[in-house]
Amino acid sequence: MNIVIVGCGRVGATLAGDLDAKGHRVTIVDISTRAFERLPATFGGNAVRGDGTDEDTLRRIGAAEADVFLALTEGDNRNVMAAQLATEALEVKQVVAKINDVVRAKAYAELGIATICRTDLMTHALLGYIGLPVGPTPRIREAAPHTHPDGTSPVAAAIGGSTVGGTTVGALPTVEA
Repeated sequence: MNIVIVGCGRVGATLAGDLDAKGHRVTIVDISTRAFERLPATFGGNAVRGDGTDEDTLRRIGAAEADVFLALTEGDNRNVMAAQLATEALEVKQVVAKINDVVRAKAYAELGIATICRTDLMTHALLGYIGLPVGPTPRIREAAPHTHPDGTSPVAAAIGGSTVGGTTVGALPTVEA
């Protein structure tokens, strides 16, 4: 498989190394060159310094030809923007965004971006470890169909849509505690 990962933090670097070791074509992009130091010495994929929320950058690294696109930075906003570009502008079929906020993870999945929530995963694991009842195992929240009948993006509509690099994005909603 051809896999693009945005974000070379702990999760991105580990996953990139594992996927590369299994024989997949992996390209990982991060805004920090130092982030690539997290990759294993055996990593044979492509490590590209660049902005994973920039459509031109994603096209240059071949993201439009990716089978899988994973947005794994530390920022929910960056991950949603990258995932939306991959889904809508590049038409990648399998796209997942790591979202730390439980409320946002659910909302973005309902708006058409598949999400995985580290908070859900850790909470489930810790409750199970200390012997308390847990619900079903957290999973990737599947994306709902991502366009309105008029062809507009529900994500852009929900977040107040402005245009960046030819793609509609905007400020994320405020989540009240």
